[in-house]
Amino acid sequence: MSDSESVPSAGSPESAALPGAAARIASGYVFAGPALDLGALLWDGRCLPGAPVRVPLSVLNRHGLVAGATGTGKTKTLQLIAEQLSARGVPVFLADVKGDLSGIARPGRDGDRVRRRAGEVGQRWTPAGFPAEFYALGGLGHGIPVRATVTSFGPVLLAKALRLNRTQEQSLGLVFHYADTKGLELIDLKDLRAVAAFLTSDEGRAELRAIGGLSAATAGVILRALTEFEAQGMADFFGEPEFDTADLLRTAPDGRGVVSVLELPAVQDKPLLFSTFLMWLLADLFHDLPEAGDLDRPKLVFFFDEAHLLFEDASRAFLEAITRTVRLIRSKGVGVFFVTQTPKDVPGDVLGQLGNRIQHAVRAFTPDDHKALRATVRTFPESAYDLEELLTGLGTGEAVVTVLGETGAPTPVAATRLRAPESLMGPVDTAEMDRAVRGSALHDRYAQAVDRESAYEKLSAARPREAAPSPRAVSREEHEEEPSLVEQVVRSGVFRSLARSVGTQIGREITRSLFGTARRRR
Repeated sequence: MSDSESVPSAGSPESAALPGAAARIASGYVFAGPALDLGALLWDGRCLPGAPVRVPLSVLNRHGLVAGATGTGKTKTLQLIAEQLSARGVPVFLADVKGDLSGIARPGRDGDRVRRRAGEVGQRWTPAGFPAEFYALGGLGHGIPVRATVTSFGPVLLAKALRLNRTQEQSLGLVFHYADTKGLELIDLKDLRAVAAFLTSDEGRAELRAIGGLSAATAGVILRALTEFEAQGMADFFGEPEFDTADLLRTAPDGRGVVSVLELPAVQDKPLLFSTFLMWLLADLFHDLPEAGDLDRPKLVFFFDEAHLLFEDASRAFLEAITRTVRLIRSKGVGVFFVTQTPKDVPGDVLGQLGNRIQHAVRAFTPDDHKALRATVRTFPESAYDLEELLTGLGTGEAVVTVLGETGAPTPVAATRLRAPESLMGPVDTAEMDRAVRGSALHDRYAQAVDRESAYEKLSAARPREAAPSPRAVSREEHEEEPSLVEQVVRSGVFRSLARSVGTQIGREITRSLFGTARRRR
């Protein structure tokens, strides 16, 4: 049974008896093509199952926002949308910050509350699980390890994770530039620390002077930040094998989209790190996907939870890069939903690109809360509701909705009682998750970390030996100057072999993106 068959359509006998204003709102959610069912219209204190509130499948690459106070039902909304996308053959990425979304892989449990909600919204509820893969950043927690190399993560995102200021961020970019041009691969944090340490050493100061604008003091700050970062246990997130974001675009053998669940409870105390990692995933997808034009359904829908963490204390350049990535990635067929407590958490330039809005209840207890409430109301188009009153009175699992219609015009604002997810509303047992991870076709590809030769090993091997030189060596030195450390690295056979293997030439810099992340060949 398709989603469109699960509720009465506007124009049916049930919707014909709707009050005038409610009928006008309901008519804005009648679509010719496939759509996802969100719930039923709330009007004048009643839930109207004959007035379904829906979102066209074709506009879900036009991005969206799911907002609301803690405990208002945002997580269940993500689960509801993800289920229907999967059923329609669309892969989904979910950032599971609280560990509540793993249940999407298992059928839900029937009960009085589920049946009551289904009856209120006209939903024909059937328990169902959906194909899922479980991931964990750096292997911390339950899931297939997701790692990135330092060079592909790039200086802009890494500077955000290191809490560097704008000047230090620019200087870190120069360190990356130096490593790129000298063929010193930055795979993990010890590689970057080795390059930074070399540039601040006696033998590296000449190289440092050759990089315009990078002072020894700033290089020292970066080195200390990297050392502290490693001491906090961050080294596990960087390395190889690097995660291939194409694995997020898979479908199951039965045609349903795979739901990729990134388990984040183990790194809840590292919010800045996981928010920048999520942005790296988006930037990497943007690099690799071809232009897609207008599609009848997105290639992937990406849910970015705790979105406020990404924007806090962000530099102007960082915000501009996010804005451009969000604006341009829709043409690659990827939809992005930011999930946060209030629209104020998202900069205006980004918020203006989020055409689909699901706003759960807003709590207004303090003057600042009331100010945030008024700001939230101003982000919505004119409506038939008193939104300030409505948003403070919504119950759990209710939301104010406006989406883009099939023509790209926004639908009327609709207070909505949302449907119940059909999968398990809660986490699966960790032992069950571990079995699923070990049984995944991706497990053997990513489970074991690999530490191959890169900048750290090359710089360590190139250090002059402390033993006394042989007479023959002394004789040579009388007639020619000893090559510099970097020259020794660049001239080495290992380096030349590596350069050939990655299809680059000595002295050619890696192409970097809006975030400074490196393009990689797949």
